[in-house]
Amino acid sequence: MDFEDSGFVPLFVYAIFGSSRQLAVGPVALVSLLVSNVLSEIVDSSDELYTELAILLALMVGILECIMGLLRLGWLIRFISHSVISGFTTASAVVIALSQAKYFLGYDIVRSSKIVPLIKSIIAGIDGFSWPPFVMGSIILAILLVMKHLGKTRKYLRFLRAAGPLTAVVLGTTFVKIFHPSSISLVGDIPQGLPGFSVPKSFGYVTSLIPTALVITGVAILESVGIAKALAAKNGYELDSNQELFGLGVANIMGSFFSAYPTTGSFSRSAVNHESGAKTGLSGIVSGTIMGCALLFLTPLFEYIPQCALAAIVISAVMGLVDYNEAIFLWRVDKKDFLLWTITCTTTLFLGIEIGVLVGVGVSLAFVIHESANPHIAVLGRLPGTTVYRNTQQYPEAYTYNGIVVVRIDAPIYFANISYIKERLREYEIVVDRSTSRGPEVERVYFVIIEMAPVTYIDSSAVQALKDLHQEYKSRDIQMAISNPNREVLLTLSRSGVVDLIGKEFYFVRVHDAVQVCLQHVQSLKETSKTSSDPQPDDDKPNLFQRLWKPRGEDLAIANLESGSLESEPLLSRKS
Repeated sequence: MDFEDSGFVPLFVYAIFGSSRQLAVGPVALVSLLVSNVLSEIVDSSDELYTELAILLALMVGILECIMGLLRLGWLIRFISHSVISGFTTASAVVIALSQAKYFLGYDIVRSSKIVPLIKSIIAGIDGFSWPPFVMGSIILAILLVMKHLGKTRKYLRFLRAAGPLTAVVLGTTFVKIFHPSSISLVGDIPQGLPGFSVPKSFGYVTSLIPTALVITGVAILESVGIAKALAAKNGYELDSNQELFGLGVANIMGSFFSAYPTTGSFSRSAVNHESGAKTGLSGIVSGTIMGCALLFLTPLFEYIPQCALAAIVISAVMGLVDYNEAIFLWRVDKKDFLLWTITCTTTLFLGIEIGVLVGVGVSLAFVIHESANPHIAVLGRLPGTTVYRNTQQYPEAYTYNGIVVVRIDAPIYFANISYIKERLREYEIVVDRSTSRGPEVERVYFVIIEMAPVTYIDSSAVQALKDLHQEYKSRDIQMAISNPNREVLLTLSRSGVVDLIGKEFYFVRVHDAVQVCLQHVQSLKETSKTSSDPQPDDDKPNLFQRLWKPRGEDLAIANLESGSLESEPLLSRKS
């Protein structure tokens, strides 16, 4: 298995099956770290089994990506939030940098994906410290960082960014060729020629590699599809995420038969492609051809590259992955996302890469479930001079009406959140802010209007809960009204009998229509109670619903209510 092999065959395959015109496929630092850290705990990197397992991982990742693409499961990756990826990447970058320290220090350190064993090993072996590789590595690293900074800040020196690694290799190789320092370790012999066809082996390790394959697949897809979508938007064409998954999968499967380890879309190389004006997948074929020429004719030149120079290139690359600016941004914008970033970063550093990703995704899903089970619910009030109703917390000037509570549910209603919604509705019924209320002076709530415009879905558990809530309200002489449900929600309510239970005349297109009808009834109730001179026995007193169905003419004779027109059509006619 060679780094170059991963940048050769997959390039040609992706150019045929992939959907992005600018995405550059090949080995990337994060996936390389995942492969290295996991396999190093199974076998030594100098062992032939190490190579076989890395190739097997490429096959497994490719199969997973193809399955996800064919079954159109790309949406699953959306559950890995940006905060998780940023925290994971930051921690991984630190681990990568520490793992390269041995080439700077001149002595071996333990192979681990956890920060504590790495630091302990570095401290324990300090007696073997060697100055020459440290000085050379530090100088090359400084040169790389300066070139990267100049290329980033000055447009006319942009080429310096791409030329940095080449400069490091040339300087290091030249120094070794001239002075032949014995204390600086070299890359050594690299096989010359194109990779040959071979079938992946060591299938007995498949079970133990499944978790790693899943993590690599998730990270690879997130990076590739994210980059590809951004480049597609910049270049004005649509990207099919599922075809992208399939293309990446085929590239990895074919690569595994030519000694390649898992590959994915590279952000830096894709950015170079975009800046260079690449418009089709032909750019990948050109890159692959150049890589093939290097494998055929240039490998003898790589033999004298100092490993401390390569380590400096790796450290320079991963320093850009330490995303502390994202942490600062999240702290300012969303403390919950900052907490998620911190948890993912910390667990990845101290417990390892797989556990870090799993914990991050788990906590992220827990946040999603919590938000879904505790949706935002707002009490609506009318904005002065309009027929618009908005959240009274957001618009303090909005006023409500006595005897009427208007509530908006900002989420689908289903089994996980219906209990919370019922509790909040009861709370709003009891706790009414009368300081901004207008309309008839009544002592309690007679109507609860539920604004359902944001409700995209309602399940059978929620339907049953609405029926129970209606019966509960009815026992207390409170009428429920529904405003602006979408077509699917309305069909569900109709099929379940909730429409007939509540009454078709209490379904409205607008909140304002519902409020006006309910306001008329509240006014009618107040007038009835005032004009009633003879007290009636409790058994003979008409309840709220009997009093509501007075002749329409009597309702229209009520004093003018602030609203304008009193004519409002219900969403469903009584005859329908």
